[in-house]
Amino acid sequence: MGGEDKEIAEERSMVVDISLKDLSKKLEEFAKARDWEKYHSPRNLLLLCHICQYANVDDEQVGEVGELSEIFQWKGEVGRGLPNWEESDKEHLGEELSDVLLYLIRLSDICGIDLGLAASKKLLKNAIKYPPTSSSYSL
Repeated sequence: MGGEDKEIAEERSMVVDISLKDLSKKLEEFAKARDWEKYHSPRNLLLLCHICQYANVDDEQVGEVGELSEIFQWKGEVGRGLPNWEESDKEHLGEELSDVLLYLIRLSDICGIDLGLAASKKLLKNAIKYPPTSSSYSL
C-alpha cells in the first residue's frame, strides 16, 4: 500500500467524534503537504466558501455555499431527517456540508480564531439576547 493509500485508509478508520482543533490540525497538515498554504489567505478561503465566479459564460464556478444551496434549489421545504431523499442525495449533501465546514475551520485557523470558543460564546450571547419564553419547554 502506497503512502497516500495508507493515509486514506487511516482517515477512513478514524473516529467520527473529532474536535474542531483536531480538524484544524488535519487541514493544516493537508495544506502543507500540498504546498497550498500560500493560497490560504483569509480572503481566498472566504471566497471559496461563498462567491460565485464566472470564468466565462460557459464555465460557471460556484463557491461551496453555492454548491450547498444548489442541492435544495428545487426541493421546496424539506422535512427534518430528509424523508424521501435517496441515500446518494444525503451523501452528496454531507459532502457539501463538509466542504463548507472545513473551509470555515481553515479560515478561522488562518485568522487566529478559536472557532469552538467563538461558537460557544455566540451561543451564550444568543441565550442572553433571546431568553426562553414562558411557553417554551425544556427537556
